[in-house]
Amino acid sequence: MDLLEDLRWRGLLHQVTDEATAKAALSPGQSCGIYIGFDPTADSLHVGSLLQITLLMRVALAGHRPIALVGGGTGMIGDPSGKSAERKLQTDADVRANAEAIETQILHVWRNMAAALADAERPPEPQFENNATWLSSLNVIDFLRDIGKHFSVNAMIQRDSVKTRLEAREQGISYTEFSYMLLQAYDFLELYGRCDCRAQFGGSDQWGNIVSGTDLIGRLAAGAAEKPAFGVTVPLITAKNGQKFGKTEQGTIWLDAARTSPYQFYQFWYNVDDVDAVNYLKLFTFFSDGVVEKILRDAAAGGNPRYVQTALASSMTAMVHGRSAADEAAHANAYLFGGSVERAGVGVFDHVLRHEIPTVIVAPGARSIDLLVGANRPFQSNGEAKRAVQANSITMNGKKLAIDDLNLPPDLLFGRFVLTRSGKRNFYLADFGA
Repeated sequence: MDLLEDLRWRGLLHQVTDEATAKAALSPGQSCGIYIGFDPTADSLHVGSLLQITLLMRVALAGHRPIALVGGGTGMIGDPSGKSAERKLQTDADVRANAEAIETQILHVWRNMAAALADAERPPEPQFENNATWLSSLNVIDFLRDIGKHFSVNAMIQRDSVKTRLEAREQGISYTEFSYMLLQAYDFLELYGRCDCRAQFGGSDQWGNIVSGTDLIGRLAAGAAEKPAFGVTVPLITAKNGQKFGKTEQGTIWLDAARTSPYQFYQFWYNVDDVDAVNYLKLFTFFSDGVVEKILRDAAAGGNPRYVQTALASSMTAMVHGRSAADEAAHANAYLFGGSVERAGVGVFDHVLRHEIPTVIVAPGARSIDLLVGANRPFQSNGEAKRAVQANSITMNGKKLAIDDLNLPPDLLFGRFVLTRSGKRNFYLADFGA
């Protein structure tokens, strides 16, 4: 696979520091060390970071060597790129714990992604590095004398990450964050020497930092003339409405299942705009151009208005949480919006819906009206519930509820559950126990 051409087709190629160097180093048959950095600001990455993990996988699938650099050292400072104010500094213990959690998470996602590929495509796992290894032992005098002298302050303040903050006087930028560019450039120099790493990939907001790194390697690294370093950036992803990718009304979409459940993760992808869904198929999945085209043809010919979103959500959830979790989330989604009980299965209710929608435990013999009124139920009074039933806006287990049914016990799914739907999208689950 030609990595650059694949990135270009997917809309993932934004800038290249040296096109000729990149083309030669990344051509089929070559094996180039390429790193991407991950910032340990939390103990989980979010969906925006997923683009970087999939980018590393594309590196590996093209026959190159993926290197995941976790910023255990730079995380003590914080990257000012894309930030309008100074970051709150974290303790050393917090950064170490976050870095370890992120390494574990990247490896978990990597293995799920690999499992979703054909056996012949499964690449080796990434090499992990932590920049605390070399940054924590730096001597400040030596660093300023040997590294700092190669950086022009005039050039540094023209970088977007710095310039934006300088122009917004009420925020400004501290010397701590101003120095981040030097440290990231030094990371690239270290990886070039330690790991034979010739390239850094990152978001377009990292362009200035990447250029600083390639320049520093060109000045100081032995062999840089014969094997020059280079950088590639991918565009920052936004939704069709201009909203920052991964941000919703419910908050950040995390990769950690304890923060964002597989069902909620599936729903994020399932609910994206039609235009975004087509773009995300290229940006995030490993579908080839032929497979993407077939999905779009099938979507145009079929009767499912969210066919593309279904394919996207299923693929992305399997990549992050595994095929089993993706299937459960898909079945739960299908059942809630018109699917069959048989296809959903008892696990959808017990393992998914019971943890995702308002749920009450009720005693045997409870009447339908008892499931409609009270805490974690759709209504606060019997009169309110009766008016909704008379308006034909209530279903239980897929069947319209009638006034005459209110004082009768409801039919149970799998001998245990009653799913009530009020209006179009409001669901409530009653669990009668095993």
